[in-house]
Amino acid sequence: MEELILDYKEVQQIARETIEYAKTFIKPGMNLLEMRKLCEQKMLELGADSFWYWDIGAFVFAGDETTVSVSGKQYVTSDRTINGNDIVTIDLSPQNGNIWGDFARTIILENGVVTDKDKIVNAEWKNGLLMEDKLHNELIEFVGMKTTFEELYYHINEIITENGFINLDFMGNLGHSIVKNKGDRVYIEKGNKQKLSDVDYFTFEPHISIPRSKYGYKKENIYYFEDSKLVEL
Repeated sequence: MEELILDYKEVQQIARETIEYAKTFIKPGMNLLEMRKLCEQKMLELGADSFWYWDIGAFVFAGDETTVSVSGKQYVTSDRTINGNDIVTIDLSPQNGNIWGDFARTIILENGVVTDKDKIVNAEWKNGLLMEDKLHNELIEFVGMKTTFEELYYHINEIITENGFINLDFMGNLGHSIVKNKGDRVYIEKGNKQKLSDVDYFTFEPHISIPRSKYGYKKENIYYFEDSKLVEL
């Protein structure tokens, strides 16, 4: 089991490093098609052998596209270019030997440069990223060995609503199990009474916005239980 955990950590690290790499090249005037290509090339350089989600390694969105929630079957990378003040979401799906990574972040540009969260001036964008952090912290606090997918679904959606946000996911869920075949995934959704501890790994990826806003936010990690405690992969 420890060897398998290491394999998953290595593939997830490919995605994590690719997001950090993206922060170094995102700039005004860059095309989203170019951004996707650079991210996918980087993941292959770092050791991915393919991409598990409909052969798409990097889903990229900018500006008002960040509220879009779509299946990989329907996703088409737009020909949009990045502005000097802009919001970009990148969602990565590397795999190696059928071991999946799954990692997403929303990145903010202000005055033409990628801006750290604590230095963001745009209050709406900053609050969106802080809310994502709050939801991931709440996940760690709330989930135990007996918590079901459905219980987590209701709890997190209640917090999203209480804080003035909405869930943008096209299926209404908040994440899924990590498996070998994408058709075998189970979801953090209404009606799923399976315990989270029954699966080896699962994603948590709330896709949120505030009502009537043009902008959406996403933060995705993979989690698993270690000594009966939920931890990030």
